Amino acid sequence: MTDFLLELRSEEIPARMQAGARAELEKLFRARMAAAGLAVGELTVWSTPRRLALIAKDLPDATAAVSEELKGPRTSAPPQALEGFLRKTGLTQDRLEDRDGVWFAVIDKPGRATNEVLAEAIPAIVRAFVWPKSMRWGRDSANSDSLRWVRPLSGIVALFGERLIACEVGGISAGFATRGHRFHCPGEITIGSAADYADKLRACHVIVDQEERARIIREGAARVAADAGLTLVEDEGLVVENAGLTEWPVPLLGRFDESFLDVPPEVIQLTARVNQKYFVVTGADGRLANGFVCTANIAASDGGAAIVAGNRKVLAARLSDARFFWEQDQKKTLAQHAEKLANITFHEKLGTVADKVERVAKLARWLVEEGIVAPSCVPAQAGTQGGDAPASADASSGPPPSRGNTEVSRKELADQAERAARLAKADLVTEMVGEFPELQGLMGGYYARAEGLPDAVADAIRDHYKPVGQGDDVPTAPVTVAVALADKLDTLRSFFAIDEKPTGSKDPFALRRAALGIIRIVTENSLRFPVGEGELLDFFADRLKVQQREAGVRHDLIDAVFAAKQESGAGEGDLVRLLARVQALQAFMATDDGANLLAGYKRAANILKQAGEVTDAAAATAPTEVDATLLAALDAAEPAASAAVAAERFTDAMAALATLRAPIDAFFEGVMVNDPDPAVRAYRLGLLARFTGAVHGVADFSKIEG
Repeated sequence: MTDFLLELRSEEIPARMQAGARAELEKLFRARMAAAGLAVGELTVWSTPRRLALIAKDLPDATAAVSEELKGPRTSAPPQALEGFLRKTGLTQDRLEDRDGVWFAVIDKPGRATNEVLAEAIPAIVRAFVWPKSMRWGRDSANSDSLRWVRPLSGIVALFGERLIACEVGGISAGFATRGHRFHCPGEITIGSAADYADKLRACHVIVDQEERARIIREGAARVAADAGLTLVEDEGLVVENAGLTEWPVPLLGRFDESFLDVPPEVIQLTARVNQKYFVVTGADGRLANGFVCTANIAASDGGAAIVAGNRKVLAARLSDARFFWEQDQKKTLAQHAEKLANITFHEKLGTVADKVERVAKLARWLVEEGIVAPSCVPAQAGTQGGDAPASADASSGPPPSRGNTEVSRKELADQAERAARLAKADLVTEMVGEFPELQGLMGGYYARAEGLPDAVADAIRDHYKPVGQGDDVPTAPVTVAVALADKLDTLRSFFAIDEKPTGSKDPFALRRAALGIIRIVTENSLRFPVGEGELLDFFADRLKVQQREAGVRHDLIDAVFAAKQESGAGEGDLVRLLARVQALQAFMATDDGANLLAGYKRAANILKQAGEVTDAAAATAPTEVDATLLAALDAAEPAASAAVAAERFTDAMAALATLRAPIDAFFEGVMVNDPDPAVRAYRLGLLARFTGAVHGVADFSKIEG
């Protein structure tokens, strides 16, 4: 058994592509070896900015000889069938075996030396390699058949044990030589085998294991910060990116002018991270400090002083730009910025962003005025601080009610919600968000606070996009809830109105994310109102099933509750009520009563389906005591379950259904539903219709699996 080493060296591979390249190399290598009949065990794949490397442990020296058996046509088949089979196998008829009137071909494949297999596989792997972006180079680059790679490929090392695998790709022949660190060890290095590959490169200032480089950066950055009495702001994505940018990482601490701390900390962090790949640090008070950690790709003789100085200058220029944007944006109020929204198209069928803002503002106010979003915890400061009240606010004359009046709180909340909604998108046209789109909403909150607007309004502007993802916080402050909910509801309803719904995996307007955001806002704040109807309600049902799957809620039970309401002519659009009903149903279905009642329901439904039209059983006299018992149970359970559902006592509704379990079991055991007497048969079918109807008043059991 022998180890194999493959190194593909090139100009710099973008850090963002390296993880995918490692996976692609492993996939292609395994596929080629499997096709040749070579079993592959342990594989190690490494990447640096200048190389991809693969080590396959314990490959056999040769593939095993195999015998392949192919079944052909019958011996009595037309000659054309036999001729086709012979062409497929490459054999002549005298090499076929006749087994009970069927032709069989036995093809013996001798084993092959592994080095021959590898020599064929390496060029094929390189040419089949898929990069997000690739290029051609050199004199043959105009030829569409020329080699493509992420950057110009400059060298190949291919060793099976200590033997060179002779192969060539795009004019580049495999050899024993690679290169070390571009500055510390720029000359050629001779690799003897897979065993000494990593150690020889380490001696030449190249750490080939990306996980080791990431660990050096992670621990080193934290250490240099701690040595200065600071705390590193952890950023695993930045760790991975810096590991992909360096072959010999050396974390270094630098300082920037303290005056830049007047700029919001998120702006400083984003400037350092996005533009320069720097980490930021905090001081003893937990606030952002005027420090940064950069990752050098060299062990400098001066300890990195010159590198830090250079990086400080570059960062200072970037932070100067950010401070300029911050100061320029504040020369206008958010309301003045918002005027430019009329020049931005939201969607050709839905008007401008200003049109959307108008819809959201009205909807946010309506959510408060209808009592859907309650005014609890709203500060007594008001919707008039920092400017006039919105034009749609109540302008009735007369002395205002006292501060303790609930209607005043509701009106103040409505005013604040409308104002926040009208200003929430204003930062989209600011210089800062133009430079850093990731800061939309956040910058609006900063500008609102700097302008002197109420905290509740500033917070709502800042957080109205939340929740953005599954792990994001859900707004709970009333003004923020109203604006965030209104924004997402408007997006969904507007795009559904113009028939721009998600299809398959395509969701260009992120409507699925908007629906999940609405579901989380509504359920976690216990907001009671119908979120939609018809097709939109079905869309919410699908998203709710996705969202509740992680909570262990069965999707079929959600379908059962939705369907039950739709049968009555109204969809269950109150998500809080729906989930309470589903949870009670799930608890019931976990009991023996629930399981047996479901079995009885399905039996009744099948009988009714076969019977067709059914008459009412209530007007007839019960033929037997068993019939009478079921009728009495239905007379008691139907109104009890209905009243419990109306009062949202869903556990009581399930308990009422549970009382039907014994009577329905006894009914099926004690009587013949399809009695020869038409009147008796009609009576019993009517009982079953009442039974399924009573169950449907709580949930459509036909949707429940099991």
